[in-house]
Amino acid sequence: MVATDIGIDLGTASILVYIKDKGVVLKEPSVVAFDRDTNKIKAIGENARLMLGRTPGNIVAVRPLRQGVISNYTVTEKMLKYFMQKAVGRRTFRKPRICVGVPSGVTEVEQKAVEDAAYQAGAREVAIIEEPIAAAIGAGIDIAKPCGNMVVDIGGGTSDIAVISLGSTVVSTSIKIAGDNFDEAIVRYMRKKHKLLIGERSAEDLKIKIGSCFKRTEADSMDIKGRDLVTGLPKTIRATSTEMEEALRETTSQIVDAIHSVLEKTPPELAADIADRGIVLTGGGSLLRGLEDLIADKTGINTMTAEDPMTAVAVGTGKYVEFIAGYRDDT
Repeated sequence: MVATDIGIDLGTASILVYIKDKGVVLKEPSVVAFDRDTNKIKAIGENARLMLGRTPGNIVAVRPLRQGVISNYTVTEKMLKYFMQKAVGRRTFRKPRICVGVPSGVTEVEQKAVEDAAYQAGAREVAIIEEPIAAAIGAGIDIAKPCGNMVVDIGGGTSDIAVISLGSTVVSTSIKIAGDNFDEAIVRYMRKKHKLLIGERSAEDLKIKIGSCFKRTEADSMDIKGRDLVTGLPKTIRATSTEMEEALRETTSQIVDAIHSVLEKTPPELAADIADRGIVLTGGGSLLRGLEDLIADKTGINTMTAEDPMTAVAVGTGKYVEFIAGYRDDT
């Protein structure tokens, strides 16, 4: 029997599972669909995501994690169990060692809920790591050195901003503004400007295909379907990336403000390191076009996105398990 080390990025929008020597083996949306009448789970992951906004009354598709924190404990536990079995397979493994990434601002109670859910889902040992530290490890930064690194991890529900040195966080903040808020801002903008009601999934499509938060030389555009709020009938309009920049302006500037406030609290020596080394962006939200340019423009510090921003936290949690395991074996 083989013991497995698993790293889990427990995100608001998606869950990623990393297994030692195999890399990221699973990436699925953290959505669960269940029947309200019987309380039975109908679908988990991608199949459940397809049901968002399209379910009959008795079936609800929910995200059991809101803003990086467990909002529905039993559903989270079942979802974790399902993903772990799917990633590891049902072979008789010894219970795995699990490392879970959580936002940097979580309370002890919220942290305990994550630990309990992982134990209930079948973990032998559980380690909790703050997402910015996991993201830094996953992005290939050597965090053990006495040198300041700034990581901005923009997920679905939270954005974590941290300055890391000597393996731990020196200054950090976690704001509940991230990818989901980008979608909501687009929904609001469409309603206000075009009197068009669109769903979350359509807003996400717009964000991915033509979303931008920095002025671009040539504008992209795409057709979007929704319900006309005046006539109540379906309607199609053409949206442009210039409109997206306008729609996302307020939300993205809140992330820039949070980066500013962390930089203000950073000790001068570490601030000098960050000015040299730049800011590293990770997380799915960092893929928004123009975000690097916007942050660099507002802070005057070179900003770059990690090689694979989506999987950085998952890879970091997995490597952290290996690191702890190695450390224990050595001592």
